[in-house]
Amino acid sequence: MVGGSILSVSIAGRLFSVAGDADVNLDLGGFSNEVQSNGDGSARVIKTRKPWMLENIAIVVDHDRGDLKFLQDKADGNTYHPITIDLVSGHTYQGKGTVTGDIKLSTQSTTVPITLAGKEKLTQQ
Repeated sequence: MVGGSILSVSIAGRLFSVAGDADVNLDLGGFSNEVQSNGDGSARVIKTRKPWMLENIAIVVDHDRGDLKFLQDKADGNTYHPITIDLVSGHTYQGKGTVTGDIKLSTQSTTVPITLAGKEKLTQQ
């Protein structure tokens, strides 16, 4: 098993570099399970569908390309976009999603910490 940086993320066909020290949380989506007890001592499983999510990813913003506006435009829109995530291990995940949360540029590091999330599940390519 190989861990480490995310190499890059593509959002709606635009490739973004990722800060090498970003510790990102990846959730493939699917279901979250909860076990609830019944009065007679038995139990049941409550399944709640959840989106896929990539949290705390610090993407590098290039002002000459208009990256900040591009990200805000995607967040402002009402559609899901193709998203591809390339891991340092050589694995690639793909899904349909959008930018969630606030888009706040760090002027010191020229990165934007964002969360990407989408419907269904991420699939490994």
